[in-house]
Amino acid sequence: MLSAVYGHPHADTDSIIRVVRQDLGEVSHQAVYDVLRALTAAGLLRRIQPSGSVARYESRVGDNHHHVVCRSCGAIADVDCAVGAAPCLTAFDDHGFAIDEAEVTYWARCPECVAKSEAASGGSSPTLGARHQRSNKAVDAEQPRSRATSHLKRTAG
Repeated sequence: MLSAVYGHPHADTDSIIRVVRQDLGEVSHQAVYDVLRALTAAGLLRRIQPSGSVARYESRVGDNHHHVVCRSCGAIADVDCAVGAAPCLTAFDDHGFAIDEAEVTYWARCPECVAKSEAASGGSSPTLGARHQRSNKAVDAEQPRSRATSHLKRTAG
């Protein structure tokens, strides 16, 4: 299961099930859900769920990085914190909570979708960024169109 997530960052559960079944044969949905839940609880995987999307899993844990999501095709890429140490955002008023993580989702269009759009309109296409990472594209096409979404994950102190 871990190798499926390592090989397919930001994959949804159905994609992980397909990869695991290619390697192991028949595996039940429930077994995959149970293992993903256990690996997430153990801190070996991180579960993310951008607005309008199904839950996705990644192996990059413990560094408080963020994500950029293409609103056209659903590609997801990691975005390192602009400041560094967790949490990389400081709340104006933490209400007494001991904040240990900040979760930000940037909404945009990936270089490939921008290039397709510009090609369709006769414009020039930008250079595709080398750091652009593709992932499973099974994101709901009707996801919110907000500029940015930010959620603070808080734990009581």
